[in-house]
Amino acid sequence: MKSRRMHLAWALVLCLGLALAPAAALAQKSKATSTEKVNINTATAEQLQTLPGIGPALAKAIIDHRTKNGKFTKIEEILNVKGMGEKKFQKIKDRLVV
Repeated sequence: MKSRRMHLAWALVLCLGLALAPAAALAQKSKATSTEKVNINTATAEQLQTLPGIGPALAKAIIDHRTKNGKFTKIEEILNVKGMGEKKFQKIKDRLVV
């Protein structure tokens, strides 16, 4: 009887863990999109991806652009990166620094 309750308790703990795991992962992801400033001249692809609307492809394009053309002298120059539009820039400009 005691063993059966123990198995039931462990099964319940396992189910709760499986049910809460996606919520924990989502909470971690939301931490990644913080309000910290990102230096577009030195940021890694991972750091760039903390900006809203910046995925792996655009992060790579930003890095490729600064590698090919040199450092950005003002944040507005990020608009020269293919895939960066005015709307996206307006969403992230307060988090950008050079």
